[in-house]
Amino acid sequence: MMDTQKGAPTPGVDDMLAAYVAGSLSHPLNVLMASHLELSSRHHALVATLEAACGDHLADLPPQPLANPQRMLAEITATTPVTMLPSVMAPSGGNDGLPPTLSAFLGKPLGDLAWRRVMPGLKDVRLGNNDGGEVSLLLVSAGRRMPAHTHAGREVTLIIKGSFIDDQGTFARGDISIADSHVDHRPRAGADEDCLCFVVTDAPLRLTGTFGRLVQRLLKH
Repeated sequence: MMDTQKGAPTPGVDDMLAAYVAGSLSHPLNVLMASHLELSSRHHALVATLEAACGDHLADLPPQPLANPQRMLAEITATTPVTMLPSVMAPSGGNDGLPPTLSAFLGKPLGDLAWRRVMPGLKDVRLGNNDGGEVSLLLVSAGRRMPAHTHAGREVTLIIKGSFIDDQGTFARGDISIADSHVDHRPRAGADEDCLCFVVTDAPLRLTGTFGRLVQRLLKH
């Protein structure tokens, strides 16, 4: 997995993990990062260090009295989805082989989702705009190339099953790819199995290939 993009100012995976521990990510990105930690042990030590640092910082702050703690708790639970940070040693493999956090976020088996055929070898499920991010699942057939595209904003992709390859490297189960306007790529799914991805974007992608205009029209329907 490669955490940095060529010449891009976009925060890398380590920065996103720091934001995750601090509780400052959007809900879908929080789900994505929690699912990454459930699938891969690569960043467990970093997250544990960040959590300890946050705990030390909080311990150094002077206590502040709450005027009405019961009311504050009721308001928080009524307006904000409660998302527990998973243990860095959480087991992988929930429903359909999904990480538990993502399985809970979807709320139903993969086969019951509203899959649509975008083009031969590519299906997706649009999960809507959630907390400022467009959320979707992508299923790319083994060996199939996606259309060439770049990004108006940031695209964060977690590989749930299989792998894909682009000019940034090879990304396998549990890896995170971050792309933005500095990246113009045409990912190809690994030849061994279909590639399932959980994707969060903050702006539409822009297709750049020969059939980009036609496919872009299809993606809007």
